[in-house]
Amino acid sequence: MGLLVLTGTLGFAVARGAATGTAPEDAGQVVRANSRVLSQAPDEKAQLVEFLDFECEACLAAHPFVEELRREHGDTVTVIHRYFPMPGHRNAMNAAIAVEAAAQQGKYAAMHRKMFRTQTQWGGSAEDKSALFRSFAQDLGLDLAAYDRAVADPATADRIRLDKADGLALGISGTPTFFLNGEPLVADSLEEFRALVEKAAQRP
Repeated sequence: MGLLVLTGTLGFAVARGAATGTAPEDAGQVVRANSRVLSQAPDEKAQLVEFLDFECEACLAAHPFVEELRREHGDTVTVIHRYFPMPGHRNAMNAAIAVEAAAQQGKYAAMHRKMFRTQTQWGGSAEDKSALFRSFAQDLGLDLAAYDRAVADPATADRIRLDKADGLALGISGTPTFFLNGEPLVADSLEEFRALVEKAAQRP
């Protein structure tokens, strides 16, 4: 399966090829009923799904572009995120758990933005940054007792692992990886990426 590869001014790219690992029998779904919706289009004509890692520099580079697309096509393009913490990123899983815990209080969008805005402060660190992420939850006004319970709940980590299992079964081996209406979004430039999204957004 050929997945999105983008290079250029934003400098983000997705590796090609598949990875291996134990997966549930139904792994390989692009979207699930409980997938985190960043923005729901009221007149949905397309779904843009991003598998992402909050510690990934390429995901940080892609973030403003995705936000721009959301502003331009918010009425017709629903944007969905799937967790895909990469090995070698010490705090990728911790960050995903923190974001998911915030999502359980209706703050997915706010916490995901917080992670990207602060990535340069914690990304690449060999230290556990869970306490810093908890401070983000406090900054956002979350119920910290509920946040702590969600972080400690094995079901929270299991939910993230299910997202990753889907990604691995789909052949993903790098982030960010995008799917448009259930199909891999293959583009050689940001311009082509934008054109494909715009075409999908205008379909009858």
